[in-house]
Amino acid sequence: MDSKVNFRYAERGDIALILRFIKDLADYEKMSDEVVADEKTLEEWIFDKQKAEVIFALEDGKEVGFALFFHNFSTFLGRAGVYLEDLYVLPEFRGKGYGKAILKKLASIAVERGCGRLEWWCLDWNKPSIDFYLSLGAKPMSDWTTYRITGDTLSNLAK
Repeated sequence: MDSKVNFRYAERGDIALILRFIKDLADYEKMSDEVVADEKTLEEWIFDKQKAEVIFALEDGKEVGFALFFHNFSTFLGRAGVYLEDLYVLPEFRGKGYGKAILKKLASIAVERGCGRLEWWCLDWNKPSIDFYLSLGAKPMSDWTTYRITGDTLSNLAK
């Protein structure tokens, strides 16, 4: 890989590619059965409602990695942050610096937009990713536990 990676923001015509990256990541994380997203839903939420953004890392014009991210907000900082939902590099392009380049790009987006932080979650068993994140200076938020409500529980709570 060159020291300079090219990036591009996803466009509406990239929906099938975005979904493929999401499914590839789910396969890697042993969570394929949890993917219910489809092209129509992704198009609505990413492009129509503009609730998330996607960037692709390119090698010779080919998409070799992606990141899906959106803004969150820190009341303590009084400003938005960037939340990285998904980062995935195709297996044949791993170990070449694309993951680091994607995180550097996200950090630069956060800084350019005046955000106070860049954050993400990582599965506890994913030691290669954890080691990689730690090598970049990321700090685990060990004092926090993630909670989630979905499906019928979410609907019932909303009543």
